[in-house]
Amino acid sequence: MSERLQPGDVAPAFTLPDADGHEVSLADHKGRKVIVYFYPAALTPGCTKQACDFTDNLDLLADAGYDVIGISPDTPEKLARFREKESLKVTLLADPDKKVTEAYAAYGEKKNYGKTYMGVIRSTIVVDEAGKVSHALYNVRATGHVAKIIKDLGI
Repeated sequence: MSERLQPGDVAPAFTLPDADGHEVSLADHKGRKVIVYFYPAALTPGCTKQACDFTDNLDLLADAGYDVIGISPDTPEKLARFREKESLKVTLLADPDKKVTEAYAAYGEKKNYGKTYMGVIRSTIVVDEAGKVSHALYNVRATGHVAKIIKDLGI
């Protein structure tokens, strides 16, 4: 498991397929601020709530200079179904081997109902125009998280 990212760290580079199978890289967003969020699984209640919250606030975030990228271990096909079913506008990327999720320290030990297991830790990393981490939030809640980010970023 990777060390958790801290403000000032260089954000790990990545290139992953989106819901349509097109490659998307962090480098494609150089010169823009990027909110990269990691979630456990498409088409689940909490992840749907979070993705819909980001979609609902996408114009506000874009006007403030932020791009939004959601990353999960799902396949591009499942991400496409998720996007269509929920009318999502955020960029969704597939990380089935969890290499990027691990590089961002968003994969690790979780506890649920007294059981310990390995899984995606719901996390949000904000990357500045220079590719450095400005905010690193781990173990975030799906509900109310986008409002908190907007407040923390002073938007």
